[in-house]
Amino acid sequence: MSEKQNTFEEDMKELEKLVEKLEAGNLDLDESLKIYEDAIVIRDRCRKFLEESDRKVQKLMETAQGATTQDFKF
Repeated sequence: MSEKQNTFEEDMKELEKLVEKLEAGNLDLDESLKIYEDAIVIRDRCRKFLEESDRKVQKLMETAQGATTQDFKF
C-alpha cells in the first residue's frame, strides 16, 4: 500500500505544527525527540522539492525555446 505524498504546502503546514509543539515546551523527552525526528524528515522533503524546483527554473532560464512537458515531470 502506497502513502499519498503531501504537497510542499501541506508539508510546510505540518512542519509548522511540529515546531509549535516543540516550542510549547510541555513534552517529555521521548515525545520531543519523536517530533524532532518527524520534523527532520519533512524538512528534508521540502528541501528536496525546493532544490528540484530550482533546477527546473535554471533549465528554463538556460533554454531559449522554453520548456517542454517533460521538463515538469517529477
